[in-house]
Amino acid sequence: MWKTFVRQATADDLELLETIENEADALFATVFSIVGWRPARSYVEPSQQSGFILVASDNPGSNPIGFAHVLEVPGSNHLEQLSVRPSAAHRGHGRALVEAVKKESRLRGCKRVTLRTFADVPWNAPFYSSCGFLEHDPDSDFLRDQLLAEQKRGLGYGRRIQMNFDLTDELPR
Repeated sequence: MWKTFVRQATADDLELLETIENEADALFATVFSIVGWRPARSYVEPSQQSGFILVASDNPGSNPIGFAHVLEVPGSNHLEQLSVRPSAAHRGHGRALVEAVKKESRLRGCKRVTLRTFADVPWNAPFYSSCGFLEHDPDSDFLRDQLLAEQKRGLGYGRRIQMNFDLTDELPR
């Protein structure tokens, strides 16, 4: 069984996050037959936004193999990005990051975690569903703005959906 160590990202981790996201996104390019998938952004600026970034590794003190970028928005936390290196996939690192996001969000007083994802990609909506997320309509200005931003960026490769996890329905672990 694989062990995952999750911690807050440090400034030294930020450069590596872009590489992790690019490796993970290459899988989308394959699924959707896209040539020239847009490269990930730098995480230096997003690390300054309200929210947090968690990183996962196989061993304490080792380089991250996955990360979760969470934005604090009115009424909830929004899981903006979850990426795990494909070479480290299917070891529970993504699930460990999701559970850590829930825990940290609860500690910060949030009532729910939201995200937007591809409905029919196995490691997207079906994965989040197995983590307890449910499909919902965007119900805040922030979430409606997310939908519009996706449409402007051209993320129409597959059906996208809104998912929520209600933190009040689960006891802390």
